[in-house]
Amino acid sequence: MEYSIESPTIIHEAIESEQGGFREIELELRPAAALCKMIPFLAGSFMRKPGVVMKRVLLAISILASSLAAARPALAGPSHALDEDDRHDAARGLTMMMDGDLDGAAEVFQQIEQNDPESPLGYVLEANATWWKIYYVSANLIDPDVFDVANMEATPYDSHFDDLDNVAIRKAEARIHRRQDLARSYLYEGFAYALRARLEGLHDRDLPTARAGKKMRSHLLRALELDPSLTDAYLGIGIYNYFVDTLPGIVKFLSVFIGLPGGSRTEGLQQLQLCAEKGELGRPEAKFYLAKDYTRANEKQYEESRRLFGELQQEFPHNPLWPMLIGSLHYRLGNPQKGEEIYREVYQRTAGKNSEVDKAVHHAASQALERQHAEQKFP
Repeated sequence: MEYSIESPTIIHEAIESEQGGFREIELELRPAAALCKMIPFLAGSFMRKPGVVMKRVLLAISILASSLAAARPALAGPSHALDEDDRHDAARGLTMMMDGDLDGAAEVFQQIEQNDPESPLGYVLEANATWWKIYYVSANLIDPDVFDVANMEATPYDSHFDDLDNVAIRKAEARIHRRQDLARSYLYEGFAYALRARLEGLHDRDLPTARAGKKMRSHLLRALELDPSLTDAYLGIGIYNYFVDTLPGIVKFLSVFIGLPGGSRTEGLQQLQLCAEKGELGRPEAKFYLAKDYTRANEKQYEESRRLFGELQQEFPHNPLWPMLIGSLHYRLGNPQKGEEIYREVYQRTAGKNSEVDKAVHHAASQALERQHAEQKFP
């Protein structure tokens, strides 16, 4: 009679959610059960071959000790309390970011980095705030279309963004290697690749956008597999699904070139809606992208888009971007007088302000008004 005392080999296929820690330990402890099963056999055999039996006992104990040692990293790492504190601070910083205070948001995210230096969360969120700086200084702020193309190839913030995003990816991968808080580690690495795809898309670089988007999709799907409650993952997956299904010409080429998985416009909108309603950290940005999707030619749901931008304006009243976009939608709804009225209000409100957001929106409003009144200047 023979007993197997090999360590289990299905750990990485197991469900490793936050509630799954004990599940992992149960799998790791199977050698102990094997050792217990061996006891009657070993007792009966000891008198016949004591040397061989003793070797088997020592081998079993050695494997059991190794298994217990391997189990410990899954329980190590930041406490749930620290992770919850990080996310509480992250939510506060994201509120500041969406309200137009990008520098204040960055300070909050840097504090997360200092308090929890091994976590990728602070770095990926600071990269997000940096992406918004790039968006404000380079994108078309008047057009609410979802796929913005920057009016410059690079900005002074690109290098800092790359540094932060790379650090976030490295820290997430290190946690995944340690099997530490796996679901959120995959989520945060997915966030980092989502931001990379957004930056490449902003600069109209199709192939790098697709490659980053493919990695984002893989990581976010893995996060959801491990913990289906991570609704924030649907921000990136929803954008991906909508993007892939509504740009068929580009995607057909890229799908062959890099094996890009297909998408679904309908599912993408539904996933963004879910995140906009129930997301923890991704909720406001999901609402932003959903509102922009609804302005596209294949949707033309301008009233719904205006409603969503109105909700963002109500929740983040200090950011002049939201009324600017609402003004743009009035033009599409056939109400140019209301649109111009809002543009003028935004122009006056942001005059003389020094924040990057106010200056960028003021410039966009002045350009919009000059297009309507070529004989006038709006400095």
